[in-house]
Amino acid sequence: MKHTDIIKKMTIEEKAAILSGKNVWQSRNIDRLGIPSIFCADGPHGIRKQAREGDHLGLNASLPSTCFPTAASISNSWDMDLCREIGEALGEEASALDVNVLLGPGLNIKRSPLCGRNFEYFSEDPYLSGKLAAAYIKGIQSQGVYACPKHFAVNSQELRRMAMNSVVDERTLREIYLEGFEIAVKEGGARSIMTSYNEVNGVYANENEHLLKDILRGEWGFDGIVITDWGGSNDHVKGVAAGSNLEMPSPGLHSARELIEAVENGSLSMEALETNVDDLLEAVLDLTGSRENKGKSYDKEGHHKLAQKAEEESIVLLKNEDELLPLKPRCKVALIGDFAFTPRYQGAGSSLVNPIRVENMEEMIKAYPLHVAGCARGYSRGGKTDVTLRDEALKLAAQADVVLYCFGLDEISESEGMDRIHMGIPQNQISLLTALSEVNPNVVGILSAGSAIEMPWQECCKSLLHGYLGGEAGPSAMLRVITGEVNPSGRLSETYPLRYEDTPAYRYFPGAERCSQYREGIYVGYRYYDTVKVKVQYPFGYGLSYTTFSYKNLEVLENEVRFTLTNTGRADGKEVVQLYVGGPKGRIFRPEKELKGFKKVFLKAGESKVISIPFDDKTFRYWNRLTNRFEVEGGVYSIFIGANVADIRLLQTVTREGTTEDWPYKAETLKSYYTGRISQVPEKEFETLLGHPVPEGKWSGDLSINDALCQMYYAKSPLARLVWRILTGLKNKSEEKGKPDLNLLFIYNMPFRGIAKMTGGAVSMDMAEGMVLAVNGHFFRGMRRIIGGYFANAKANRAYEKKLSGK
Repeated sequence: MKHTDIIKKMTIEEKAAILSGKNVWQSRNIDRLGIPSIFCADGPHGIRKQAREGDHLGLNASLPSTCFPTAASISNSWDMDLCREIGEALGEEASALDVNVLLGPGLNIKRSPLCGRNFEYFSEDPYLSGKLAAAYIKGIQSQGVYACPKHFAVNSQELRRMAMNSVVDERTLREIYLEGFEIAVKEGGARSIMTSYNEVNGVYANENEHLLKDILRGEWGFDGIVITDWGGSNDHVKGVAAGSNLEMPSPGLHSARELIEAVENGSLSMEALETNVDDLLEAVLDLTGSRENKGKSYDKEGHHKLAQKAEEESIVLLKNEDELLPLKPRCKVALIGDFAFTPRYQGAGSSLVNPIRVENMEEMIKAYPLHVAGCARGYSRGGKTDVTLRDEALKLAAQADVVLYCFGLDEISESEGMDRIHMGIPQNQISLLTALSEVNPNVVGILSAGSAIEMPWQECCKSLLHGYLGGEAGPSAMLRVITGEVNPSGRLSETYPLRYEDTPAYRYFPGAERCSQYREGIYVGYRYYDTVKVKVQYPFGYGLSYTTFSYKNLEVLENEVRFTLTNTGRADGKEVVQLYVGGPKGRIFRPEKELKGFKKVFLKAGESKVISIPFDDKTFRYWNRLTNRFEVEGGVYSIFIGANVADIRLLQTVTREGTTEDWPYKAETLKSYYTGRISQVPEKEFETLLGHPVPEGKWSGDLSINDALCQMYYAKSPLARLVWRILTGLKNKSEEKGKPDLNLLFIYNMPFRGIAKMTGGAVSMDMAEGMVLAVNGHFFRGMRRIIGGYFANAKANRAYEKKLSGK
């Protein structure tokens, strides 16, 4: 241990207490020994430090900070240097606000387009996600702040996220859901990591020794701190035993009392307790040891410009018929759409940033060389048809040469705490688009959305630009692309299917009742579409430019590929070159091809460059479940160089020697996986892949402390069912208003144990157990336990606080 001298001076009460937060955002300080607290804050795309003392869920108003484009936007840049630059800015702002741990970036895989939190995540591909996250992490940590990638692991849905078991086979776990975290830890050097709410194969992530001990600390060599998601601790004793260092937010002192009892009865060793304390002390002292060197200010205007640059690099040109874009100077345009007046620039939830300055297109367009015929809202943001707004927009569109139509997903469509129920854009926006295209065929669609959408209406747009959720400076970035000041270079980091029914997890998402079965296995996103030849709207890696590029002279060397890239058009521009590898058609099932490298390259018109992309330890590997390690299948590999997964420009093969002696699969027992046709995997075949039976996921009998409040429709108590109806009614009303009630959504999906973990010690686990008794029809027994638990908890807390204060 590194801090034996301090730990020897600590009482067992201090050792146990320091492993839980003292309030919503801070770890516990021990003044007697000069141990300060550290401050955590949300921050995937901007610092969200609450202005005053944190509320019980940590979701209320925060101090102003730069709102950068969300991860779903930035991932379309495919630019690691840009990500590091953004990370540095985030770290600088965190340091100025005395934030020690920045809770991000988000690394969960976009398994389904319907996950409500996809706007916070990078990609459907783990390699791209990991590389970009590693760059963010390096930037953040260069400023003396810890990054905290999240949510570790296999968290791909918001519905009942705190009461859901992700059932996934080991190979899919390793190759898809952990690879991004592996890169973030090994290459990014992440000093902290946040565990997810859900169970992974029947064990909560925060107490999952396979995840935390075997993989994170054992195989990857992680020596930082593990922090729970807020309210994500299930059994604190098991969490500490697995190597989880900090339970957040403040659960009060009941958790500490549980640790002491576990040490006394031998279910937790003193060594395990002290090892966790030692790791946490290392982080606390590292983060607080050089406070005098931390910045107290930052260049707000410079960061706003960086937010603009970030969005410029990330905007994707999806369509450009007749080279309508870029618009010519003095082109007469009609600016239409509510998003032009009130931009949709970030998602809802714990990542919600209070921006320093938000641009809107209606104001910013005045500074660009366009003749603006007028601006009209056109539609109601809430989805209701408004004839007056519609007629005003159509009249304006008829007077212009080009219509700039701003539309997309509204706030209620994408939020932490709830998943989408379809992939459509509100119908009133699409009805207006159809009418606009009939009045004026020159429609430039300008999309705002944090995740993939269906586009049956795309023929109504002659040109189509996707800005995703572009941050506070998104309008300037978009206008610079529209007018040609910037050549678009964004490329999609996720596939756009023709319809939701085509997606690989369609029949498996969201998880039913208690279990989310990952039956599609490794065939996530393009890995499925490309293998089975499912037609899509726009493929992974896709994006247009105002210039063109040619690829020639591919060489496949021992440790890298080389080829010549030429800008064959009239404009300077950037191309994202992509390396895909296809494995042998042999004894291991695998996708047609997988991303194994990429590079963003700037070329002047007519310029050529020799591009090299190195191979790394992930280029040829697969996970062998029999030998429990990554191996190489011997044989012939295809090396693809392309502009996207469906636009391959160069192809060669290379032979690699294998390491496999024990083959993990038999093709005849896994036919769905060997063909890639995984849309309807039989249960028996999934069990063969898992290596064990599919766990029972249905509710039966009484509710438990790990069931969510939204599940009280199963309750035996009429009062509990009434509470469920009230909560459901309030949730539905908030959704009808078009703005999610984040606190309500959190409570609605919270398990009973979460009440004990999120109330600062006012409610103990004994009291939560009493609530469950009452819900299950044992009202008087439950109330006795709640009331008795209240007084017992208050008394025990006072006694514990007295010991901590040394009185």
